[in-house]
Amino acid sequence: MSIRPAQASDFETVREITRTTITAVYPHYYPAGAVAFFLAHHSDENIAADISAGRVCLVSDDAQHTAGTVTIKDNEICRLFVLPQYQGKGFGRELLDFAEAEIAKKYAEIILDASLPAKSIYLKRGYRETEYHIIKTPDGDHLCYDVMKKEAVK
Repeated sequence: MSIRPAQASDFETVREITRTTITAVYPHYYPAGAVAFFLAHHSDENIAADISAGRVCLVSDDAQHTAGTVTIKDNEICRLFVLPQYQGKGFGRELLDFAEAEIAKKYAEIILDASLPAKSIYLKRGYRETEYHIIKTPDGDHLCYDVMKKEAVK
């Protein structure tokens, strides 16, 4: 397993990981309007801007197949997605370990927005819920998520 910064040439890979994971996993937890909201939130423009700013990293298996991505914005972990075929094999844990270590170099606290599929993972890793949000989507569905925080370990 290896983690590296994403380059502009990785845009399609980050986009595909994000879209594939959302469309495969999120419909099991959220109504269609919320899934559409997630897809719009992780737009091409947002992905490209984050790559350009040097905020995006990719994890690959030993054969150099890209399995997942994470975005780190200051002390916030964003857009952590692992392709469905790689889930349960340690890639998400590796990305999360990496992001937490990077944030701990500069900040005392780590923040993230936890979707329903990932919330239990974050709770097991010592994150605590600090806020609960409900967003009404344009088609009338509701998207619920928690803001979670954890003390950074140096």
